[in-house]
Amino acid sequence: MWGVVSGASYGEGMTGITYVRGDATAPQGKGVKIIVHVVNDLGGWGKGFVLALSRRWPEPEAAYRSWHRERAHNDFGLGAAQFVQVGPRLWVANMVGQRGIRTGRSTGAPVRYEAIDAALGLLAGKAEELGASVHMPRIGCGLAGGKWSRVGPLVEGRLVGRGIPVTVYDFGA
Repeated sequence: MWGVVSGASYGEGMTGITYVRGDATAPQGKGVKIIVHVVNDLGGWGKGFVLALSRRWPEPEAAYRSWHRERAHNDFGLGAAQFVQVGPRLWVANMVGQRGIRTGRSTGAPVRYEAIDAALGLLAGKAEELGASVHMPRIGCGLAGGKWSRVGPLVEGRLVGRGIPVTVYDFGA
């Protein structure tokens, strides 16, 4: 079991995930880090956490748009993950875990738990390869409309269960 980077965690009880208040685009701790977020399968990038990413680095958005544009010739689709290096020891994972986007007249949330689970499996392999810790907001629970009570156990099973340190950031005070 690893210690809590911030000195204090809160909520959620005893799990292998460390919960901190802060900005997931400024991950805490030492070593190689992967910042993880969920994207949609339509090529849209313009709301939510992606805006914070784009303010820091242009590469994740450019890579995602190119990946979507060339999807007839690559693995783009639900459950896929793209890893974009943005610094010497820092990566961003674009994980396709959302079917479409929510519109005023849509029914149901666009989140796809099976796709997030599959992408987390790919993420686990990359994190192990790099010896990286994983940092994320509550993925799939913002614009995608998911519930952390469903996503959290996927993160635990795919990452924590393989010994990969995970920190979840809740923005704000």
